[in-house]
Amino acid sequence: MTVVFLCTDGKPMDSLWFDDVEVGQQWISPARTLTEVDVVNFASLTGDYNPLHVDHDFASKSIYRKPIAHGLLGLAWVAGLGSNSPSMKTLAFTSVKQWEFLLPIYFGDTVHVLTRCLEKTAKGKKSGQIVWERQLVNQKNQVVQRGQFETLVSIVPGDAQKPADSAPPLKAPKFAASSRKRVSE
Repeated sequence: MTVVFLCTDGKPMDSLWFDDVEVGQQWISPARTLTEVDVVNFASLTGDYNPLHVDHDFASKSIYRKPIAHGLLGLAWVAGLGSNSPSMKTLAFTSVKQWEFLLPIYFGDTVHVLTRCLEKTAKGKKSGQIVWERQLVNQKNQVVQRGQFETLVSIVPGDAQKPADSAPPLKAPKFAASSRKRVSE
């Protein structure tokens, strides 16, 4: 049986060691609602003022019929929301692989991140690499983005004791089947 951890109170779980995570475990992050201010701030931060994101008139004539969030804003939310679901003793974020932008994110959409541990590889006595499957899911339960993150995580020192995990188990979310259908931006 798969155990899922739900982090909804805004407080991160105790940070987990490499050895605390098992392949197949899953987590659900808290949700976040996209606002127009988020998109304008992201455009300002990155310099990406593509009218699909910031011009209502232009976007209304596009295939989306209204402004959409930057794809990289969604990816940033996956990194942020997923960073505490689960909270790990991460040493480095090493890779993003096979990232897909499947559906647009609109102002008012509420998204959360589903995370599943896909692979674990010890890299010595002090750290191990974990491959995570991450999905950004909207309020309609549609996967809007997905792919893999890789992180380097601390292995519990030989003389230290592991912290007890107190997260409540929940029913496992269903990860979307692999699909190559994409939405162009």
